[in-house]
Amino acid sequence: MKVILLQDVKGKGKKGQCIEASDGYARNFLLPRKLAVEANADNLNTMRMNDKAAAEKAAKERAEAMEISKKLREIIVTVPAKGGSGRLFGSVTSAEVSDALKAQHNIAIDKRKIVLEEPIKAFGTYTMKCKLGHEITGEITAKVVEA
Repeated sequence: MKVILLQDVKGKGKKGQCIEASDGYARNFLLPRKLAVEANADNLNTMRMNDKAAAEKAAKERAEAMEISKKLREIIVTVPAKGGSGRLFGSVTSAEVSDALKAQHNIAIDKRKIVLEEPIKAFGTYTMKCKLGHEITGEITAKVVEA
């Protein structure tokens, strides 16, 4: 019996796959537990439409990530920090860089996506990577100034 998996089934396949399962396994295990639906014409068409919608969504997100990456190359984010004699009191975190980016340039990037190789503990200009998703990275230039 051909079935379309609604969830990942260990040893059988991933969600959205159309697999061939024995009649008893499908009727007694997969279908009652809502792990799969029978692969009739209507369900196959629904599966194809869902795949198409997911592909369009991924393409749109990838295009947005590329656009943000291009914007990030052109801007410099100014991050105010307290300190004295060329050193900071504490350090500048990715959360502070993310907040400054949102406030100054209206670009919202999650603090977990900004990668700092080492903590920023002095005034100056720093370049850090930003993971935007879909294997696209951007670079943020941050200028740490005294507040």
